[in-house]
Amino acid sequence: MPAALAGSPFDNARDLTVPPGFGIRLWARVNRARFMALAPNGDVLVSVPDEGRIILLRERPNDTPQAITYASGLHNPHDMVFHRIGDTTWLYVAESNRISRSAYRTDETTRNADETVIDGLPDDSTPELRGTYGHQLKNIALSPDHRLYVSIASTCNACTEDTESDPLRGAIYQYSADGKERRLFARGLRNAEGLDFIPGTSTLWVTVNSRDEIRVPVDADVDGDQSSDLGKIIPSFVDQNPPDLFTSVRDGGNYGWPFCNPVPNEAMSLLDLQPDFELNEKGSAFNCASADRSAKGIRAHSAPLGFSFLHGSALPEAFRKGAAVAQHGCWNCTRLDAGYKVSFFPFDDAGNAGAAMDLVTGFVTDPVRREVWGRPVDAIADARGNLLVSDDFAGAVYQLYPLR
Repeated sequence: MPAALAGSPFDNARDLTVPPGFGIRLWARVNRARFMALAPNGDVLVSVPDEGRIILLRERPNDTPQAITYASGLHNPHDMVFHRIGDTTWLYVAESNRISRSAYRTDETTRNADETVIDGLPDDSTPELRGTYGHQLKNIALSPDHRLYVSIASTCNACTEDTESDPLRGAIYQYSADGKERRLFARGLRNAEGLDFIPGTSTLWVTVNSRDEIRVPVDADVDGDQSSDLGKIIPSFVDQNPPDLFTSVRDGGNYGWPFCNPVPNEAMSLLDLQPDFELNEKGSAFNCASADRSAKGIRAHSAPLGFSFLHGSALPEAFRKGAAVAQHGCWNCTRLDAGYKVSFFPFDDAGNAGAAMDLVTGFVTDPVRREVWGRPVDAIADARGNLLVSDDFAGAVYQLYPLR
């Protein structure tokens, strides 16, 4: 391993499991690497919210990628999207309090002058939030008809304040490409991290982190002590409930949060919802039957973050119709066996997601003792038929590559 890559945790041997026909390598080191974007010329941008920077990675023959500070002095930069409108390719950057865009110049190593298209988004600098906003990082997508979608996540685990704020939190808003014409697109999505459109369609999909510390919502003996656990926090129940989500989002949809929680089923598809015990006991505040059912569930607390559709990529053909989803992993499970991996969801021609398969696993070394050395954040295809995976825990970008 090159000396430039060999620092902790890679000063010890690390093993990852990938599907047959693939290999994986440590490709680059970026401290606290979060979301990524592939530039038109093949460069890779990596956001580092904690440092207010965007790093540009440019491949070099027989060497590690060159790492260049592409932009700095930003306010918690997170998601980035390249989008062409007419003759201009724009780079949109989501900071925690604003969305900006700049005209991209081929092979640039410094970001062109940017313009703010949306300002005043809520984050921990918003006075009424008093410096507390655990999900302040923003995620974005642009549609084929040049509409800008912005996810404004919740400030809390489950609360009603976010459903009464302006803008609503736990919601997705739609704007014109220049940041005008704001309107509420969908709500009831606690923390929609990844946003992407199925290529060639106007169908938006998102990954969603559901609530933590859920109380048992039914009169049942969950822990086997021969007494009802209604309203109690039971660790074994919390470990499995509620599922995180990977779902399409319709215009005008309401996905239930914070009044309803998805219920896991065997297929983890078209999940029913049931009232949240704390905020909607017996459905008194909101009728969960009226909420939208999510397309796919993911094991509770897996924390799916970034994802990308691979339809137009140069990956092997079996993976060109589906999505790669990075799962950051649970922080409060009794054992670390949820998330900490990258999954692939195949899609059919009608835009329906099938059962997930694992692409990259092995970041957890001891789930019982809660020992882990990496946490995936985002997954994107590069220009050469590989899948790149960012990891903010190890400060790394991995390259999943087909064996040829």
